Amino acid sequence: MSISAEMVRKLREETGAGMMDCKSALVESAGDAEKARDLLRKKGLAAAAKKAGRTASEGMVGTYIHPGAKVGVLVEVNCETDFVAKTEDFQSLVRHVAMHIAGTPYPPLYVTKDEVPAEVLEKEKEIYREQARAQNKPAAVVDKIAEGKLKDYYSSFCLLEQPYIRDDKMTVGQLIQEKIALIKENIVVRRFARFKVGEQVATPAAAEESGAGEAPVPAAR
Repeated sequence: MSISAEMVRKLREETGAGMMDCKSALVESAGDAEKARDLLRKKGLAAAAKKAGRTASEGMVGTYIHPGAKVGVLVEVNCETDFVAKTEDFQSLVRHVAMHIAGTPYPPLYVTKDEVPAEVLEKEKEIYREQARAQNKPAAVVDKIAEGKLKDYYSSFCLLEQPYIRDDKMTVGQLIQEKIALIKENIVVRRFARFKVGEQVATPAAAEESGAGEAPVPAAR
């Protein structure tokens, strides 16, 4: 199939990938734009993984105030160089992350799942074990069921595991990985704070007990 310049241009606009990468993806997918997007995403994630260990000490603190001024977010996102920190691509990413934190129905309590304290995870697993026992599940699989259900916990309370509010086919972490591939620098969400008028400052554990939909994020992450 002939790959036209218009097909390449459109794919580049949709993905932000380079022209040659777009053309190669279209050739490999026989002109199927959706398959080409998937190929570019997979290649981008692989490239991003190679940059994950590099130091990211520059960046910016982004802000977002939700219409009505009842919810506001501060988020620190780091990159490797001050040059990248000043680009529109990076600053747009920071705004989108802040908007996600403000708008998601499950306000995150942690950036990554590695930040969840061991005692919190154990408490959650015990709840899942009790649920499994109540359903008369075999004792041999109760622990496996509890471990499996932790994925739901992570996707509710860990920012990078949450479905991205503007495209729930990807997580916030995958959004970051795609931008790493595009910008070609390591990018790290360092910390965030979410404020809602009338909420009490709470620890993560207390916030979880109060209910996911209303859980406030501590002032410092």
